[in-house]
This record gives sequence, C-alpha cells and structure tokens, in this order.
Amino acid sequence: MENTQIVFTEPWKVDVQHGSIADRRLEGKQALVRKLYTLISAGTELACLSGLESWFLMPGVPGYSAVSEIVELGPEANGFQVGDRIYHHGNHARYEVVETDGFCLKVPNGLESRRVPFTRLATVAITAIRSSRIEVGDYVGVSGMGLVGNMASQLAKLQGGNVIGVDLSESRLRMALQCGLNHAVQIGQGSVKEQIMAFTQGEGVSTMIEATGVPKVAEDALDWVKRSGELILLGSPRGEYQTDLTNALNHCHLYQGGDLTLKGAHEWRYPVMPNEFVKHSIYRNSKVVFSLMEQNRLQIEPLISHVVKPEEAPQAYEGLRFRKDDYNGVLFDWQ
Repeated sequence: MENTQIVFTEPWKVDVQHGSIADRRLEGKQALVRKLYTLISAGTELACLSGLESWFLMPGVPGYSAVSEIVELGPEANGFQVGDRIYHHGNHARYEVVETDGFCLKVPNGLESRRVPFTRLATVAITAIRSSRIEVGDYVGVSGMGLVGNMASQLAKLQGGNVIGVDLSESRLRMALQCGLNHAVQIGQGSVKEQIMAFTQGEGVSTMIEATGVPKVAEDALDWVKRSGELILLGSPRGEYQTDLTNALNHCHLYQGGDLTLKGAHEWRYPVMPNEFVKHSIYRNSKVVFSLMEQNRLQIEPLISHVVKPEEAPQAYEGLRFRKDDYNGVLFDWQ
C-alpha cells in the first residue's frame, strides 16, 4: 500500500515523499485510516518550518487536523466500523494508524468532510471565549483575522458580543465581515484607537482577544481596552520584542492605568478527553463545534481559499508565507 506524506526536511524546505506502508497486524484499539482532507495550521506550521520550534524535529511530518475514513480495525476497536469517517489530530500523510480510544470522534452524517478539519482551529479559538467574561451587548475586539482570529470573532458574536476586528489585510477583514463581523478596523488606515473608541462611544472594548501572536500588537491593544476590561492572549507570542514592561504592567496594576486583567488562552489548559471534574475538554469543545457547523452558525466555506493536492505542498506553504492576502484556509485533498 503506497503512502504519501509531506515532510519538512530542513528550515523552509518542504518535500513530498512517497513510500509504502509495511504490512502489520493492527493491535488492540488501533485503526488504519485513509485521509480525506487535512488542514494547514499556518501559524504553527510556518513556525515549525522556520526551524524555531524546538519540539518539532526535522525531518518531520507536520499537521494536526484531519478527517479520515477507517479502512481497517484492530480486534478491540469497539464502537467503530470500517468506512466510518472520523475527526482526529492527524498529520499530512495519506495513511496513519490511530488509537480509537484516544482523540477520535465520529463525524456526523450531515457534516461535509472538507469542513471537518477546521474543527481543530475552532477549538483553539473557543478557548478565548471560555476564558473570557463576554456577556450579551459587550464590545469585543479581536486582533488578527486569520483562521483562528476569524473563528474567535464568530464565537464571540455567538456569545453576544459586538465584535470589532483589527488587521493589516483588507481582504481578511472583508472575509470576516462576510462571516458576521460587526466592525472592521484596518491598521494603517487612520488611528486604530480612535476608530475603536468611535465604535464603542468612547469606552473601549470590554474584552480584547489577541490572535496574531505578535507581542507588540498585544501591547498596543492595552490602550483600547476599557477600564476593568481584559486582554486575552489567544495567539502564542513568538519572536523577540523589547519594550518598557513597567508601562505594560501598570495597565493591569493601576486603577488609573485601566485595572486590566491579562489572561492566557492556550487550548491545552483543558484536558483532551472528558473529565468528570472539569466542565470543558477539547473533546467536548469539538462536539460543540460540530453542532455549530451543522447549524451553519459557524461559517467555514468563506475561510477556504485553496484545496490542493499533496504534490502542491511546497507552493501552498510559499503562498501562506508570502501571499497572506490570497492564502488563508488551505486544505490538502488526499482523495
């Protein structure tokens, strides 16, 4: 059985490799799956491709969001059948062996396959909403209208917020408006603070979700959060940045400075699988996202910019790196 996989061989080098899967007897609750679609997580995968993520070793196969079809089952894989579609944290390879008692969810019959991998980034985004104090009628800002920021905006609106998106890219803001964003602010087109204050009647946003991972963007956002509001770090901060930390901290410490709350919203704050002592888990969040997708309350189709063959992987990563206005949601079609 021939396998194809996308491999990061060295910094900024993407290779498509072909080989064969060795014959093996599946054990216990294992399943052999054939990918249908996998989604590129641009922020994480470009960071891995740069060689700056110590946990990703090269050569290595990237990717962590897949919808697949089960082609073979181990003797103890109860509750699953050959032919089932499953959502799992799968990599960019045509075939993979997974544990069905791990993170492995059956896909609802009515959910289109190519939308399923977006569940992964939606559950990243939902962490910011779970961590927030957003209530009906609040003004919410989101910086960064990539996939995660866009979905955080949609989820914040479902929570009852009036959402203001901030981005450099006119096309990403336009796409976010198509997905239901209330207001768009383009960086470089006038004062961001003045525009946000105009939208919020001079008060600022109650919650600011920082989805870019750029430290300076987080610091700048402190100026347009209202008194006793919150700044939520959704994007993982990357890169060196030098600033006056005392000024930033006084936004949190001093009443005159805003008395703001700074929060982290990394998805792994929740357990992967359900736990009777914790309300939320990545598994539960994924099922919630499935439901929102089925009800068309979470818009996915506008986020899909490219559906490509695995052989086109080098061009896809180049596009995500250098043509951010054109490349956004990139799916590999393994069929």
